[in-house]
Amino acid sequence: MDSIWLEYAWTLLILIGLEGLLSADNALVIAVMAKHLPEEQKKSAINYGIIIAFAFRFGALFAISFIANVWQVQAIGALYLLYLGLKHVIKTRFGKENEKIHKDDEKATAGKGFWPTVGKIALADLAFAIDSILAAVALALGLPNSPLNNFGGMDGGQFIVVVLGGIAGLVLIKYAATWFVKLLEKRPALETTAYAIVAWVGVKLAMITLAHEDIGILDHDFPHSTAWTLIFYGVLVSIALIGWFASGNKKEKSGNNQL
Repeated sequence: MDSIWLEYAWTLLILIGLEGLLSADNALVIAVMAKHLPEEQKKSAINYGIIIAFAFRFGALFAISFIANVWQVQAIGALYLLYLGLKHVIKTRFGKENEKIHKDDEKATAGKGFWPTVGKIALADLAFAIDSILAAVALALGLPNSPLNNFGGMDGGQFIVVVLGGIAGLVLIKYAATWFVKLLEKRPALETTAYAIVAWVGVKLAMITLAHEDIGILDHDFPHSTAWTLIFYGVLVSIALIGWFASGNKKEKSGNNQL
């Protein structure tokens, strides 16, 4: 019995790390979407975004069986993240007169105002909540059954692991969003990297959808396999590192220009 709880504790630590990565993505999107707003509205939009993320993730905990079984929900989340990420990356990297497009895009975004921005953040939060819960459930279902009664459509012990991992992720969103806002001020070019990561998370959700038993294009276990996990995080880290070194530091660049 002790060995079961040790396995649960170890899985919980892994899940907290995983939720930290997914929360960082979510927090980065909140920061990027709110950055065009005036300072006071920016803070309010981020706070609303964090509250909405909390609500969606806790709501998702009690709809685990629905999210895990209805492929249409997963597909909508995947399509939204892919659209959100690729639209920005394509405009920035492959559009004509990139600088002009970026400025025009900023003006257009600024014209959308506070509540439309909060609405976009809410949609992104929902997609990330789906990804987060599916990842947590996939990890928890690998655990042996506990002596606790079933709850939320799964073993009670497994459900507790998912809940605790989710709470850890929510706490991390709160601190990560504030940090990302400051980081984007120093390295504004990281915005494109952020959207590339968003699109890649959309690919991950798409893989889960294609492996759904009602779709069957991919093997059901492929999205949770070691091979795909290594590919996903390998590409994720590569995007982050390339973006970091390519973006430089605004203060450093301005200092070099003055020399």
